[in-house]
Amino acid sequence: MNQPLSERVGDALALLTGARTVRCPYPGCRVSVRYRHVAPDEAKRLTALATDHTRH
Repeated sequence: MNQPLSERVGDALALLTGARTVRCPYPGCRVSVRYRHVAPDEAKRLTALATDHTRH
């Protein structure tokens, strides 16, 4: 995944504030989900949503 520098910097800053960013692994897809302070079940649901290209 070759992300633009601005996206990588944004992800790093979000990580420093306690947020997690999950991106779709499909080439060319720009979908990402960023979350913070969610229950483990909700984190699994959001991760599945972001990584399943057929759902978005």
